Amino acid sequence: MKLIECPRDAMQGLAHFVPTDLKIRYLNALLTVGFDTLDFGSFVSPKAIPQLRDTAEVLAGLDLSTTKTKLLAIVANVRGAEQAVDHSQIQYVGFPLSVSETFQQRNTNKSIDQAFAEVAEMQNLCIQAGKDLVVYLSMGFGNPYGDVYSPNLVAEFTAQLVQLGVRIIAPSDTVGSSTPEAIENLFTQLIHKFPQIEFGAHLHARPGDAPAKVRSALRAGVQRIDGALRGFGGCPMAADSLTGNLPTEEIIQTLAAEGINLSLNQEAFQKALTLSAGVF
Repeated sequence: MKLIECPRDAMQGLAHFVPTDLKIRYLNALLTVGFDTLDFGSFVSPKAIPQLRDTAEVLAGLDLSTTKTKLLAIVANVRGAEQAVDHSQIQYVGFPLSVSETFQQRNTNKSIDQAFAEVAEMQNLCIQAGKDLVVYLSMGFGNPYGDVYSPNLVAEFTAQLVQLGVRIIAPSDTVGSSTPEAIENLFTQLIHKFPQIEFGAHLHARPGDAPAKVRSALRAGVQRIDGALRGFGGCPMAADSLTGNLPTEEIIQTLAAEGINLSLNQEAFQKALTLSAGVF
């Protein structure tokens, strides 16, 4: 199981700016825990996400000398992808492609057709730079706007991404609307149809809902899951109120109860958990 820690998602909607030196301290603490990947920042417009305007500076302050954790940066367009692939420390470039036309416009100021065209360009950039593109299928479990949605639509989007050569796809529960049944149904269908793809679960949840959602993803065969310490986060472009990420500590506990024990540094994890209270 790959556990992806998402401090970027946790921070992006905060009203107060987290000082750059505190971001660096927190991320360096997370890098000692043993997560597979750290979703650490984003190369997007500072007007859209002012919290992450210091991503390049933060990256320069990270200590990657002893960690095996890989770095992922989110982008909203080709320009951001060009910035991300310029940094040798970054392995993964993430892009939110929405199943909802309304959210694609809200999130990236583009239509879905325009976003697909950009995905093709980003995929080429990543191949040339030796990076991996991770496409998040935003509103992957429904949307609050009344746009058409079905699991078959998600499968159609996936098929188009496969044709472009994308190998990592993460259906995303952007507003926390999914049920355990919907999670298991969608991932079971996708994993059966596209066994060559690494599917990730980027789920949001209300307090108490995370364990059931994690168990559903596991039953479907998911082997990559995103979380954030204490369940902070949410997409400020999606709705008026934020629905937090799956709390990483609850993911770990749920996995352990299912017999999946991750090789994490527990002392480092507790230190990062303590430090998170000062960040948020």
